[in-house]
Amino acid sequence: MWIRISRLLLTIKNIALIGVGIGLCIAMINSLVNFGFIAWANIQGYSTYDLLIEELITFFLYFEFIALIVKYFKNNFHFPLDFFLYIGITALVRLLIIDHESALDMLLWSISILVLVCCLVLVERFLNNKE
Repeated sequence: MWIRISRLLLTIKNIALIGVGIGLCIAMINSLVNFGFIAWANIQGYSTYDLLIEELITFFLYFEFIALIVKYFKNNFHFPLDFFLYIGITALVRLLIIDHESALDMLLWSISILVLVCCLVLVERFLNNKE
């Protein structure tokens, strides 16, 4: 009985992840279209490079989440830890680019990026070599 419940919950989770993946694909396409409009406005002189870089990094965040979902299904229903670290690093870099008014916030986000990169090195060195 518990095995059936476990399989049912896994199926529900997988269906939900497929829905999230489809939603992320739609959001990624929307981000790509916005990137094109912002790039065109930037060429015309009506936009700033900050908006262009922000939209590009947002696109990469969507791309990384979609890659995480694909990797989940390829790894027999397991999320790899290193993908979460990549997503965290990208999100913090996006914060650094967008909101750079407070020097203390920038310092804390930079330290957070350093910690995540060190964690990524440790994961790559010790956890991924066991496979």
